Parts: sequence; structure tokens; C-alpha cells
Amino acid sequence: MNTNMSIIGVPMDLGQNRRGVDMGPSAIRYAGVVERLERLKYDIEDLGDIVISRAKRGAEQLEDNLRNLSQVAEGSETLAKKVDEAVEEGRFPLVLGGDHSISIGSIAGIAKHYENLGVIWYDAHGDLNTSDTSPSGNIHGMPLAVNLGLGHDRLTNILSYQPKIKPENIVLVGSRSLDHGEKELIEEKGIKVFSMHEIDRMGMSAVMEEVIDYFKDRVDGVHLSLDLDGLDPGDAPGVGTPVIGGLSYRESHLAMEMLAEADIITSAEFVEVNPILDEKNKTATIAVGLMGSLFGEKLK
Repeated sequence: MNTNMSIIGVPMDLGQNRRGVDMGPSAIRYAGVVERLERLKYDIEDLGDIVISRAKRGAEQLEDNLRNLSQVAEGSETLAKKVDEAVEEGRFPLVLGGDHSISIGSIAGIAKHYENLGVIWYDAHGDLNTSDTSPSGNIHGMPLAVNLGLGHDRLTNILSYQPKIKPENIVLVGSRSLDHGEKELIEEKGIKVFSMHEIDRMGMSAVMEEVIDYFKDRVDGVHLSLDLDGLDPGDAPGVGTPVIGGLSYRESHLAMEMLAEADIITSAEFVEVNPILDEKNKTATIAVGLMGSLFGEKLK
């Protein structure tokens, strides 16, 4: 794994309607992410947080059934350029969210450097809605669809190209809350899914072996998009859309350890840490622990 790393914070909370997730990058830094990775001999360049413009309080708009479209599109473009620069400089981009709409910008900046970027979507949700299927208009439920080229032009055309990724290069891990339109899209596009049903039956070790094998000879890079609500809320309470029955702390560490051993991850983001909803920064601390495992931390 590339040991030259750029950390980019994205204080975005406009892709949904629960405040607090904009403080996620600060909470993750407070939990010691830089120090943790420096102990693992990574050359860390913390680029700070990008600036996110805000609608005036009470002035949030649903534009084409999309909440805060203009601000999310603007923030995505800014993030995409920042991530693009990091990759150009030969550095591993580690993005800290913010809500999951930030994946629109991060993947746009990464995918232009790969012919076939693979994506592991470690999440309770599919995030495959569009304005036509979304029950809420929240863009944090749409980034994977946007990266497939589905959705509003202001989102799909970030950095002036689309689609960013191909459906056959996506693997969902930990899914347990999918809307009807998302299920239809998964079926139509043939997207590979390891729901909690498969994880319970097969075990995390077997699932991750299949995930790693699936990407072999298929992709030229793999982006990990890890939403902390992929974990059970008992382990990670500080998230905006918790869903019971999720992945355990230990299962998630095992998944990260196996990805580290396979050495296939070329970029990553950790999103949806909301310290307002958390317990003594527990979720941010778990996020940093998972990063430790992903980036090579071992007991011996």
C-alpha cells in the first residue's frame, strides 16, 4: 500500500437533514488518526478540511427533489479536484466525512486515474437512489447511483465525465436497508451484494475472501467507502441513520485486516461519523481503529 498519504476532511452535512455530521472529520482527528497512521510509518499530509458553502438557516431547498443540490454539487467539485491533485502527486487519498454524499466528489477525483476502479461499499444502505426513487430527497442516499451516471447532471458530471464506475466493479458489504428502487437497480445492473444474510450464513472471513477474489483480474484499483452505519449501532452509535442488526466491531476489524493482507486498497473514505449523536467519541475512535487495521496494524 502507498505509504504517502493525504488526509482530506469534508465537513459536509447537507446530503441529509440531521446536523452534526459536519463535525465528523474533527472527531476523527481528535480520536488520533494522524498519530495512529504515523506510528505505522505513513508519511501523512493533512490537507485540512475543504470549505463547504451553506444555505441560510431555514432556506434548505428541494431542487428537482434533491435537498441542497447546489451546495452538494459545489462541495463535490471542490473535493474531486483536491483528491485528483493528491492522486496526481502519487499519494493515497484518505477522505474523512461528513455524510456519504461526499463519495460523489471523492470517487470523481479517483476514478479518472483508473480504467476499471473497483468499489467496496461497506454500508447498511445501498445509496443507489435517484431523485425518482428517493423517499426523502437526501443526496447521501444517492452517491453510488450518481457514480454510475444515474441522477442529476450537476452531480453525475463532476469533473466533466461520467460514469465514474461500472456496476460490475461494485461490491456491497453489510447491506440490510434497501429501498424498493435500489433493489430493482441492483437486479437490473447485476451489482454484487453481500447482505447481512450472507455474512451471517457464510461468516465474514469467507465473505471477504470472495470479495477479494472477485476483484482479482477485474480492476486496476479498489476504493473502500466505509460508512460507520455499516456497523451495528450498539458498536457505532454516532451515525445519522442507524440500522440494528449490523456488522460487529470484530467482524469489521477482520474485514479490514484481510483487505490489508490482500493489499488491494488504493484509496479510502470513512463517513457518517456524527459526534452529536455519539457516546464520548466512541464511533470516531472505532473509525480510527478500523483505519489502523486497514493500514497494516497487527498485534504481533
